[in-house]
Amino acid sequence: MAKMPLRWKLLGLLLLALLLPWLPLGSSTNYVLRVVTTAFLYMILALGLNFVPGFTGLLDLGYVGFYGIGAYTAGLLTIHFDLSFWVILPLAALNGALWGILLGAPTLRLTGDYFAIVTFGFSELVVLVLRNELWLTRGPMGLPGIAPPVIFGHPLRLEWEFYYLVILLLMIVLLVVTRLEDSRLGRAWFAIREDEIAAQCCGINLIRYKIIAFAISASIGAMGGAFFARWFKFIHPDMFKFWESILILCLIVFGGMGSIAGTMLGALVLIPLAEILRAILPQGMFSARYLIYGLILVLMMRWRPAGLIPFERAQENKATRIRQRLTLPGGQE
Repeated sequence: MAKMPLRWKLLGLLLLALLLPWLPLGSSTNYVLRVVTTAFLYMILALGLNFVPGFTGLLDLGYVGFYGIGAYTAGLLTIHFDLSFWVILPLAALNGALWGILLGAPTLRLTGDYFAIVTFGFSELVVLVLRNELWLTRGPMGLPGIAPPVIFGHPLRLEWEFYYLVILLLMIVLLVVTRLEDSRLGRAWFAIREDEIAAQCCGINLIRYKIIAFAISASIGAMGGAFFARWFKFIHPDMFKFWESILILCLIVFGGMGSIAGTMLGALVLIPLAEILRAILPQGMFSARYLIYGLILVLMMRWRPAGLIPFERAQENKATRIRQRLTLPGGQE
């Protein structure tokens, strides 16, 4: 039997997603749509973060900082200037990219644990600013009363309306990510991930390409934050704590580091799992879900370290090295 092309599989999944609001789910329709909308939002965030650890091999523990910057950018511009969602979205992405460059330019010369510590410090600094700068963010009081997006004069209020909006944003992000993966930029990022010294010897400017990856990653995270603010209509500093960065990183590791399809699958599995655990775990123990996530990751590292859907380019490189080894006399390198 002939194997179905990937594009037809994706088209079928998209058709199923578009039909979901009209399936006979009864009184749980809004709840299901809210959970799936959350999963799609985390797909966007995971695809954005994937540029840094997945494509360039850098461990970023501060991604939630850009998520919070995008959310507060959208909230403040909506409350004080009443700008359209379609104006705020690119402004939030640009603001996220700017902070990504400001953070990346002085720190991307670091590697390994040192870079991870700096990004962690950035996310904590963002939360401290959001919590303490009352004149700007209202601090612990949060930002209430954020108006929903308006499309053709119609304000979005129903769950299925936000559901279709997040699908639209996900399709845009997916198009950008897939195009960049196959571009000259993508090849340079993968070369840096595999071997920085070899990439530099080939003429790749490590700092420049890392900053570009960091800026694109930050802009997508900020765009996800802008959608979250206009969807939830209320934001608070506690929504952007360090554990959110860990959760998004877990989605990438679980699905497959560097794999676009794996990243999306990781979000589609682990985010609804949180709702299942909310129903199973005793009241007051919902935070124990992080222990369960950790156990899942430990088992994945033991039995399937490449993730649910391994990164194809890495698999191809491994197969090429094996073939080259077999062609040498005596099978020696």
